[in-house]
Amino acid sequence: MLLTALKPGEELFRTPPTLLPERWEWSNFAEVWNVAPIGDHLRVTLIVATCSTLLVLLVAAPAAYYTARNAYRGRTAFLLLVLVTQMFAPTALVIGLYRQFVALDLVNTYAALILVNAAFNLAFSTWILTAAFAAVPRDLEDAGMTDGLGRIGVLVRITIPTALPGVVTAVIFTFITTWNEFVVALTLTNSPDRQPLTVGITAFIGQYEVQWQYLFAASLVAVLPVVVLFVFIERYLVTGLTAGSFR
Repeated sequence: MLLTALKPGEELFRTPPTLLPERWEWSNFAEVWNVAPIGDHLRVTLIVATCSTLLVLLVAAPAAYYTARNAYRGRTAFLLLVLVTQMFAPTALVIGLYRQFVALDLVNTYAALILVNAAFNLAFSTWILTAAFAAVPRDLEDAGMTDGLGRIGVLVRITIPTALPGVVTAVIFTFITTWNEFVVALTLTNSPDRQPLTVGITAFIGQYEVQWQYLFAASLVAVLPVVVLFVFIERYLVTGLTAGSFR
């Protein structure tokens, strides 16, 4: 992608093709912002990914905490049901989702993208957080309650910080999955100011021509933030995926 993004347009279809550009066209990375509204698409992606992640954490953390700390009837069935929901691909549900959001008058809105992405990532986050919270010793929570904390205070001030690797795993998984989502965004949005970057870069794919240099330059813009984020949180992610067990 990098080498193609640095080629001028006339070199892309040269025969025989060359791996390295004969002329390095660094201006492609500047021009791509003018050829398409990449800035608007990037803003939409950041808003949707951030809000979806916060919504998932807000809902999944209490559900996972209750499931980890209470051996209620149907607990195993609930956890299996949570896992089964991960088997349904968004593509299989996209027609029903579109009809539902048309009825709610939410097509081409931030709310539609945020709700759908949060719903699709809620199950996995609940599963991961349940395992992470179950690994936190009860003695720590009992000590906090002895000092006057309620259940919410214990969750926020003791359990979540102690289970930080699991929380980070849920957050990063949700954020990256939402960042990369394409099918639902393509279906539920129809204007550039509401389309995320994954949909926006398809503007370079025309009926008769593909502007490969701009397509790959925009793709690198989309990939780079996720790669940088992963570099900084990789140790938390690995720890969170391997820690914890169900009781």
